[in-house]
Amino acid sequence: QVQLVESGGRGVQAGGSLRLSCVSSGRSFSGYAMAWFRQAPGKEREFVAASSWRRSITNYADSVKGRFTLSTDNAANTLYLEMNSLKPEDTAVYYCAVRPGTLSSDSTYYTGQNEYNYWGQGTRVTVSS
Repeated sequence: QVQLVESGGRGVQAGGSLRLSCVSSGRSFSGYAMAWFRQAPGKEREFVAASSWRRSITNYADSVKGRFTLSTDNAANTLYLEMNSLKPEDTAVYYCAVRPGTLSSDSTYYTGQNEYNYWGQGTRVTVSS
């Protein structure tokens, strides 16, 4: 069983930076495809960034490309989302999600919520103008 706990969310001024963390308790992230999603107030949850389980491919939503970076520390069982040049429209609850990878999916990333098995509880980011 994979249990995910996010942290790092807080209030920040526009143009600022934050790093979100997602720690796995229970088992290693090794072999898991990973992603970040977010849900803004009154909106549907949306895809932010994803990585294949081999970490060979990373994909970003157009709205965050060039500003956000997904990274992992497998030894620490931690997934990160580095967020720079934050905008008020980045205000949302951010969720990490993982799913087991397979040999045939080593270069596959997943952008759909339904494709992930395990989710964290979310961490809130508020960007003020």
